[in-house]
Amino acid sequence: MKKLAIMLCAMCIMAGATYAADEQQIPNKKMPPNKEQMEKVRKAHEAAFEQKLGLTETQKLKAREMRKSGFEKIKPVVDQIKDKKQEAEAIRRSKLTVEEQEKRLTVIDKELAELHKQAATIRKQNMKDFETILTNDQKKTLKQMKKEGRAKFEHDRKLPKPPCPIKPVEETK
Repeated sequence: MKKLAIMLCAMCIMAGATYAADEQQIPNKKMPPNKEQMEKVRKAHEAAFEQKLGLTETQKLKAREMRKSGFEKIKPVVDQIKDKKQEAEAIRRSKLTVEEQEKRLTVIDKELAELHKQAATIRKQNMKDFETILTNDQKKTLKQMKKEGRAKFEHDRKLPKPPCPIKPVEETK
């Protein structure tokens, strides 16, 4: 009987230790949102934006058309930026000398800076095009919304960054 009790205690202790080890390996991490969730959030933001500006139905249709055409204009530039970033990452992982890596990365950084300028120019033009469909009152409201957005960005930027999740160290044999 004593042996049975000791075996049960040992099994409980081992099960508890295994459970605790599993808990440490899997950090409490939120799953990233899926496409449907992202689309739902985007549409909610869009609706709130349209409501706050007080857009008419014709303005909403024009704005959606402008957003779609703006997306089509900027997509090639964004794709080029992604490609350049992947190229830079491949160079960083390559077995080239540090000097050769720095040389190639400097060229890519210059190309990336130019692509970012192009994207910013397209975004500014898209905003100017959007503002052409607004009334003077709506333009004032938009200006105030931009000001509030900048203030929120600056405030959030000053907040401390959350700690990085702890990854378990894999043992090498």
